[in-house]
Amino acid sequence: MTETPLSPEQALAELHLGNRRFVTGTRIHPNQDAEHRATLTETQQPFAVLFGCSDSRLAAEIIFDRGLGDLFVVRTIGHTYDTQVLGSLEYAVSVLHTPLVVVLGHNSCGAVRAARETVLTGVAPAGHLGAAVEAVTPSVRSAASQGIEDVDGIVDVHIRRTVEELPRHSAALTSAITAGRCAVVGMSYQLGAGEVRDIP
Repeated sequence: MTETPLSPEQALAELHLGNRRFVTGTRIHPNQDAEHRATLTETQQPFAVLFGCSDSRLAAEIIFDRGLGDLFVVRTIGHTYDTQVLGSLEYAVSVLHTPLVVVLGHNSCGAVRAARETVLTGVAPAGHLGAAVEAVTPSVRSAASQGIEDVDGIVDVHIRRTVEELPRHSAALTSAITAGRCAVVGMSYQLGAGEVRDIP
């Protein structure tokens, strides 16, 4: 890629192209050289925000075949969010003018599995982990109301709910979306195949 995508559609297409290179073993490792690193010392212009699960197998720059300065990455367990996460997303969208926010989940998500177990047993994990898991339980309940009980089906519901909820909690995101300067979309990464799929 020779220039930063300016539209949400271009940014999304660039991510899909990079993931296809990763899956097929034709990675080009863009923007990872010393010369490019030097151009980023004073500024950055990432073309996408990746708000994803902190699972160690979900390394955004690798699975999308990108390099330094390309992606603004925010990761938490089960892509749960709080004010710090929202502030990070707003910085990327409002200050860096990043045109795309991707909520990135994955199959076999441990946070979703734990939340489902909490709903079934009424017993949450101890400590701060319990609070993180509790943040996922509304998605588990929403999925159950739709007759969805398998972990991967719940993951898709959780991704959709996060995509819907982020703008509700951020006036800055809502403003950028309304103006057409940014879009928030969902993707699910498949651990075995290495592929990402859009979550409509």
